[in-house]
Amino acid sequence: MKTPKDSAIEMREMVMPHHANPQNTVFGGTVMSWIDIAAAMVAARHCNRPVVTAHISDIDFIAPVKIGYHVHILASMNYVGRSSMVVGVKVVAENPMTGERRTTTKAYLTFVALDDMGKPVEVPGLIVESDDEKRRFANAQERSKAKKRLKSKLK
Repeated sequence: MKTPKDSAIEMREMVMPHHANPQNTVFGGTVMSWIDIAAAMVAARHCNRPVVTAHISDIDFIAPVKIGYHVHILASMNYVGRSSMVVGVKVVAENPMTGERRTTTKAYLTFVALDDMGKPVEVPGLIVESDDEKRRFANAQERSKAKKRLKSKLK
């Protein structure tokens, strides 16, 4: 069993012109790539196995990020099932001239751990201690149940 702190990571990027869209802000696909990389690192650290992205949900682009801004990607384990893991990711942009920071993107990604043959394998459980960790665990569990309900309705 592991805690969310055992596998949490923080990545940093700087938005360069080649990351920009026609509005001179970071392209959403670039942010999605950074989010996927950070979340995959968390999942792999948690289970010490290769992982694959199984689902991305609730990705919210809250505010644009300008060229030259610094981007902080914070990712941590929110929930663990038998072979799947839900990682929460928050992206915070910082104006390097003023130090002003704001949350710009949030997302939840589900990963599956793989054995040596590429098949799903059981992962260590998650020890949630703080009120925030317990809230994130419960929220991820509810999102998972809602996804299953919707999937069965849409069949």
